[in-house]
Amino acid sequence: MNYVFLFLIMLPCKLLRKLRHPKKKRNLVIQTAKIGDFINITPLLTHLKHSDALLSRAVAPLARNDDTLDDIFYIEDHKTSTLAKLKLAFRLMNRYENVYLLHPNSVNLFYAACCNAGNKQFLSMYRRRWYQEIFYLTASGVVEHEKSTLTLENYLKLADRSLTKASYPKHATQPLVKPADTPEELFCTDKIKIGISISAGNQAKTIPPAIWKSLFDRLSELPCLFYVFGSPNELNYLNELNKVVGERDNLVNLIGKVSLEGLPYAISLMDFYVASDSGNVYIADSQNVPVILIYGPCCVEEQRPLGDVLLMGPDHIAPTSFVFHALYKFNHPAEQLFALDQRKLDDIYDFICTRKPQFIPKEKILP
Repeated sequence: MNYVFLFLIMLPCKLLRKLRHPKKKRNLVIQTAKIGDFINITPLLTHLKHSDALLSRAVAPLARNDDTLDDIFYIEDHKTSTLAKLKLAFRLMNRYENVYLLHPNSVNLFYAACCNAGNKQFLSMYRRRWYQEIFYLTASGVVEHEKSTLTLENYLKLADRSLTKASYPKHATQPLVKPADTPEELFCTDKIKIGISISAGNQAKTIPPAIWKSLFDRLSELPCLFYVFGSPNELNYLNELNKVVGERDNLVNLIGKVSLEGLPYAISLMDFYVASDSGNVYIADSQNVPVILIYGPCCVEEQRPLGDVLLMGPDHIAPTSFVFHALYKFNHPAEQLFALDQRKLDDIYDFICTRKPQFIPKEKILP
């Protein structure tokens, strides 16, 4: 509700400045969620060719290496005070002709509504609040998003209702950043290289160590190298994993060793990527790396990798976590949500062998 009051305060200024709004063919894209969500807006960015953006600072290393983006504003820099919020609203007000709102929470709706753009396209979703109606009254068009519709496709439809998920590929950095300090162990060529994320930003989506052990054991007859990607604060997850799986020569620790801007290139060197619904699987998907998504409680109809992907979900458990309604606690234990029974383990094994037949062990020839 506070942003409604701020909008009412800004309304006289907005109406006065609208009389002097220059017709600038500039685009503003508003999406302040994290890494996976940023990857999923890149087809829209490609379609628009050049845009400014209001983003989360969490994606700054990717965004500043994206040649489709010009000026970037970070939401965290403008939430320190009411004055800071009003300053940004005033700065954005007469700057754009096209505004695309992809993440319609109250703060983003406020900034989008303050803009005097001739074309303002807003996403509307299942958590829309009654008091947000005043913001939607300023929109030129609205795309209705539901839990059963794909976010990436609806993002594209904001710009052109005829666009689909197949219209443009995703990217992470554009062009791809290739850091000189990329770890040497990533360039191995005589093993099946499998990147993994052993935790997620939402800890409730973290795959338990016992599940990883079952996967490692099933793939033990293949020459696999498992690369553990993550930020420095995830080392405790690796310690817990090592307690269950033991010290393994084929488990390569890359936690804290790859920068975010260098992560897409590092992941592009993988043969496969395995994780729960986290940012890294969307980076892998953007680099055309086959993904094994153990998605647990998440709704894959709404958001998922779109390339070569094997989806592994829980048996007889309906999804309870959604893009715009993420839960941080679930009714079922993680061991059940992410469980891999023998059939699923065999499916993963076959998925890998089909794509890397040269690494399949030769059967013993009986006399």
